[in-house]
Amino acid sequence: MASLETTFLVDLLRNRAAAIELAKTLDASGEPRCVTAPAAAEVLIGAYLQGGRSLERAKDLLDSLVLLDFDRESYTEAGRLGALLIERGEEMSTPDLFIAAISKRHGQRLITRDHAFGRIPGLSVETY
Repeated sequence: MASLETTFLVDLLRNRAAAIELAKTLDASGEPRCVTAPAAAEVLIGAYLQGGRSLERAKDLLDSLVLLDFDRESYTEAGRLGALLIERGEEMSTPDLFIAAISKRHGQRLITRDHAFGRIPGLSVETY
């Protein structure tokens, strides 16, 4: 499965060409797609602010994805990764740290436009 990060989901909803092309590739491969709860929440914040059809489209997109659990192993990994980044003098937002930890814990490749996820050791990242 591919874990879809916020930037990719927003780009899909905005019909950005690079995201649409990658989505077509994922569709053709038959690879299941998933989302973490923090990424879904970030998408919905923007969708609720826009309202109307934007909110409907966001909910439909999120409902079509497998939801990855934020379990004990995920929050433990988030804590470990957060400490590692701090020790290296680097920062990452808490939602992004959770997205990375959940995707990593579930062994999912993270699809994102945000190159910062590449700093997470052991996380498979595909940028576009």
